[in-house]
Amino acid sequence: MKPVIGCLGAGRMGRGIAVVFAFAGHQVVVVDFKEREVSAFDALAAEVDAEIRSTLGILSRIGLMSPDLLDVIADRITVVPLREAAATLPRCDVIFEGVPEVLALKQAALAEASRLAGEGPIIASTTSTILVDDLASAIEHPGRFLNAHWLNPAYLVPLIELSPGKLTGPDTTARMKALLEGIGKVPVVCAARPGFIVPRIQTLAMNEAARMVEEGVASAEDIDKAVIYGFGFRFAVLGLLEFIDWGGGDILHHASRYLVEALGDSRYAAPDIIASNMRDGRIGMKTGQGFMNYDGVDQAAYREQRLAAFASALRAMGLARDPVA
Repeated sequence: MKPVIGCLGAGRMGRGIAVVFAFAGHQVVVVDFKEREVSAFDALAAEVDAEIRSTLGILSRIGLMSPDLLDVIADRITVVPLREAAATLPRCDVIFEGVPEVLALKQAALAEASRLAGEGPIIASTTSTILVDDLASAIEHPGRFLNAHWLNPAYLVPLIELSPGKLTGPDTTARMKALLEGIGKVPVVCAARPGFIVPRIQTLAMNEAARMVEEGVASAEDIDKAVIYGFGFRFAVLGLLEFIDWGGGDILHHASRYLVEALGDSRYAAPDIIASNMRDGRIGMKTGQGFMNYDGVDQAAYREQRLAAFASALRAMGLARDPVA
């Protein structure tokens, strides 16, 4: 029997998560955690159902599911009003909170939901801005609480950043990872720090792209083209730290120093770990150690496997060309 999933809040995140789990065969209950008149709730429930079916229609048209399954998947999702939360939440195995990004609202919703649900369900916030430990105090039995940061659109992006708090039980994190891996997602665990992993990286990248437009380095169109066909192309295959190891941490060290001097801005400075890795001989693949450990790795085979992934990406982008005979 697949776990029953609860979505606390009927907004964009709740709807997206509902689609993900229903697609994977789970029964999902979306709880509208806001007091409404019956007519207002009925209108909201109809809107949620229409959006879910629209999303599933898109997934069928882009080849990710058969249109024959649309009704089957949509019917796994039930939207209930706040007055039914007490009867509904205890039946859930995992509850994802997705109310607006306001600390007081989230604390109040989590406190009420944890009280109504009892101590059984795992509860996860989906906040993108609030630290898990700032919310945990609202939870009854906080050992079953953590943050699960989904990236939009939730029904397509594989990554989910899990952020356990000081009070989160290890079994809670392990169970959440297993649940997400079971539906085809890729969970990663990160410390409770502002910005998690992806938002910290993408905030720097987006600001730098905007800054280059401001400085007249290139047009917006050409900067985005460079990102899609260069930056994004490479990092869809190689991780950022893997890429440092691929070329060598010494190259990043020297490139960073040059940019600091040439552009007169310390934001390009490499962190201390780059210099310390160099002192310790952890330069990357060429020394067998970098951010990753390459001891015992067949580096020639490893490189060829990565190059094959680049070739597959080229073909998917329609950019692969046959050689001229």
